[in-house]
Amino acid sequence: QVQLVESGGGLVQAGGSLRLSCAASGRTFSTVRMGWFRQAPGKERDFVAAITWIGGSRHYADSVKDRFTIARDNAKNTLYLQMNSLKVEDTAVYYCAAARQTGTYYGPYDSWGQGTQVTVSS
Repeated sequence: QVQLVESGGGLVQAGGSLRLSCAASGRTFSTVRMGWFRQAPGKERDFVAAITWIGGSRHYADSVKDRFTIARDNAKNTLYLQMNSLKVEDTAVYYCAAARQTGTYYGPYDSWGQGTQVTVSS
């Protein structure tokens, strides 16, 4: 099992930037893929971005492409999400996730963090 702890959320004005971090511990050597998801109030959890742990191939949701960048630091077992040009509709709880089995960028994921709130004001 992999334990995940997100940080970096907060309140920011539209057009601003935030960087989320996700620290992984435990059986991180078995991780093949990590991703970011988000859930707005009253909505389902949506895919945001994902990256393969070896190789670093990336994939983004259309809604965040060209604004968000996912990155990982294998030595630190940390996943990042740089969010620029934030919009009010980016407001959500952001979760990081880790996968130990093959799949797609969208899943399946077997470890999840507790989430960090991102609020974008107009």
